[in-house]
Amino acid sequence: MGGFFGVASKEDCVFDLFFGIDYHSHLGTRRGGMAVYGDKGFDRAIHNIENAPFRTKFDKDMQTMSGRLGIGCISDYEPQPLIVRSHHGTYALTTVSKINNVDEITKALFEKGHSHFLEMSGGDINATELVAALINQKENLIEGINYALDTVDGSLSILLMNQNGIYAARDKRGRTPIVIGRKDGAFCASFENYAYKNLGYKDYRELGPGEIVAITDKNCVTLVNPGKDMKTCTFLWIYYGYPASSYEGISVEKMRYNCGAKMAARDNVKPDIVAGVPDSGTAHAVGYANESGIPFSRPFIKYTPTWPRSFMPTIQSQRNLIAKMKLLAVDDLIKDKSLLLIDDSIVRGTQLRETTEFLYESGAKEVHIRPACPPLVYGCKYLNFSRSSSEMDLITRRVIERLENGNVTDEVLKEYTDPDSEKYERMVEEIRKELHFTSLRFNRLDDMLDAVGIDKCKLCTYCWDGNE
Repeated sequence: MGGFFGVASKEDCVFDLFFGIDYHSHLGTRRGGMAVYGDKGFDRAIHNIENAPFRTKFDKDMQTMSGRLGIGCISDYEPQPLIVRSHHGTYALTTVSKINNVDEITKALFEKGHSHFLEMSGGDINATELVAALINQKENLIEGINYALDTVDGSLSILLMNQNGIYAARDKRGRTPIVIGRKDGAFCASFENYAYKNLGYKDYRELGPGEIVAITDKNCVTLVNPGKDMKTCTFLWIYYGYPASSYEGISVEKMRYNCGAKMAARDNVKPDIVAGVPDSGTAHAVGYANESGIPFSRPFIKYTPTWPRSFMPTIQSQRNLIAKMKLLAVDDLIKDKSLLLIDDSIVRGTQLRETTEFLYESGAKEVHIRPACPPLVYGCKYLNFSRSSSEMDLITRRVIERLENGNVTDEVLKEYTDPDSEKYERMVEEIRKELHFTSLRFNRLDDMLDAVGIDKCKLCTYCWDGNE
C-alpha cells in the first residue's frame, strides 16, 4: 500500500524525516524516497528497497542531505517523491493512492493538451505523476489538490512540499489516515501516528476526510475544511496497521484483542492451545485466549532477521516459498496437540494451507483455523491490498464460482456474505476441505465492527459485503 511522512522544522529536519519514513516500512516493499528543501533548493533520493531495508539504502543520503522541509515515503509500487516544475513553481509530491480511472484521466489530460507521461518499468503510469498532472490543471495549488482529490476514483492522500511549507491532503472519504504531530520548532504529517513519538512529537490532531492543511515549522492551518462522510478502511486495524498504530483514536493492538475475544465468545471447539500466524494474527490470538481461557502459545516462530516480508517478491510461487521458509517449528508445542490458529484473513489460501500442512508434518493432531475477518468476497477498489488482476484470485470467489456453476450475480454474492445463510455455510465448508483444515470459522462482520468500536457508518466494509 505505502505510507508517507513529512516534516517542517526550524532546524534541519533530515534526522526526523529519515526515521519517520523508516517507521512506515511495514506498509510497502518496493521503493523508498526522501526529498528535502533547504538553502540549496530541492534534493531528492529514491532507492529500491526490495532486498534491503530503508535505513540501509538511505544511510548515505541522510549524511549528505539537509533542509528544513522534507517529505518521503515507503512505496509498494511507484518511485516517489517526484520533483515537479510547473506554473505553480517547483514542488515535491508523494501520494498514497489507488487510482481506478487512470485511463479516463489520462485521456482527458491528453485532450486538454498534456503531452506525455513517462512509463514505469511495468508499463504503467506513475500514479504520483498522474496526480501532479491533475494538480497542474488549476490556477493555484489548493484548487489543484482539491481537483485531484475530486477526480480520482479510488483513494488518494497527498503530501506536497514547496519552498513555503508542506500541504497535506487526506483522501476525500478518509480511507487512509493523515495525523499531525507537534514539538517545539516543528510540525510533522504522518500516515502512522506512532512514527513521530520517539522523535519527540506529540499528537496534535488527525485530519478529517478531504481536509487540506498547510504546515510550517510554526503552525498547521486548515485551508479546506473536512467533509462529513468517512469511510476509513477497516483492514487497517485487522492487518495493515502496526501494533503501536492508532486510527481515529482506536488502538490496533486493542482492537485485535477485542476481535479475538468476539471470536472466542461464538466458538465451541476446545483445542489444547491458541496461536496466531505471525505477526498480525498474534494479537487476535491473545484476545481469543484471554476470553476463552485456552492457553496462548507460539508453536512456530517467524524468522525475520534476514528474510524479506512474505508478500515479496511479486511472483506468487516465490512468495509462498519464502513464507514457508520463514516459519520455524517449536516441536514440543505442536506434536500431538490440537491447535486453534488465527490469521488476519484468507485471501488466496495458499500460504495458510501450506502453514497447516507444515503443522501436520510437525505432528499436530488438529488444526482449527479462525480468520480474524469475514470472507473476502470482493477485490478492494480503494487500497492496494492486492494487485491481483482478477477477483478470481480470491479463494472465496473461486469456490462460489464452482458452487454456482459459473452463474454468479450480485444477488448471489450477497447471499454468500450473509453468515446466517445456507450458501455461506456451504462456501465455508468447501474452503475448509480445499485447504485441509480440521475446522474453519470466520469472524462475523458485525462482531469485527463492534471490535473497532466507532460508528459503523464511518468504516469501509466493501471487500466483505460489497457496500461502499
